[in-house]
Amino acid sequence: MLIVTAVSGTTVQIATWNVNSVRTRLDQVLAWLQNEKPDLLCLQETKVDDPLFPIQAFESAGWHVHIHGQKAYNGVALISREPLDDVRCGFMAELPDDPEAATLGEQKRVISALLDGVRVLNLYVPNGSSLKSEKYPYKLAWLACLKRYLAAQAQRGEPLCMVGDFNIGLEARDLPDPERQTGGIMASDAERDALRAALGDRLQDVFRVFEPDSGHWSWWDYRSGAWDRDRGWRIDHIYLCDDLLGLARSCVIHKTVRANPQPSDHAPVSVDLNWPPAEEEGEDDDLF
Repeated sequence: MLIVTAVSGTTVQIATWNVNSVRTRLDQVLAWLQNEKPDLLCLQETKVDDPLFPIQAFESAGWHVHIHGQKAYNGVALISREPLDDVRCGFMAELPDDPEAATLGEQKRVISALLDGVRVLNLYVPNGSSLKSEKYPYKLAWLACLKRYLAAQAQRGEPLCMVGDFNIGLEARDLPDPERQTGGIMASDAERDALRAALGDRLQDVFRVFEPDSGHWSWWDYRSGAWDRDRGWRIDHIYLCDDLLGLARSCVIHKTVRANPQPSDHAPVSVDLNWPPAEEEGEDDDLF
């Protein structure tokens, strides 16, 4: 009998960070990589078309880069210490025959790859703007497509780590003023229900395993002095399948990064996993 335990001599760190323009924040990203040395950093809102992405700056520092971007808006990227396998961009990578996947994929918001056998999915979920905006039904359609995407991905049986800027405060404890903000954009029932439907029973919010209380934020709006008053939202998430959840050692919001000069409005979030899991040979004498 093969017994898989949560004790391993190897730790893998996966991080997510909406950098709000990788070219504007390039020095900050490189410094963070040098200090933290994650195995994989997933970036959102890179805001640059692929030919202009500063790949050489990362490669010169020893990092491997995969990008899926567009001019001025959106954009996602994977920055890794070691080469990644099976990089897939856009909804169409899992849904080639889906009638909506191609249209929704015109905005560059989805990229995934295998990191030592773990499928890491990096997402930049649409903001939605306001409940009355045409961008709001777009967001709901996007989340519905994500549900179909995840169902297709699950057929391969890969352990999944899904990260990114989800632009949703999923619970009251993720908001600084839930009585006032619940029901508005990024906290509406429809958005929350759509994300929960995509997560299903398969994916769990690993941050809440370690930090059950409110008061932990990952995004502070540039407007209204949110940083100075520490009135943020927790909208940058890391979700793990059950096979990985039991191997998580920590999940941390790197809040101090938000205090940098000319910062992104988001802070990085990282998870440490015991991966690959240790394997021990054991007897099954007591099973029957």
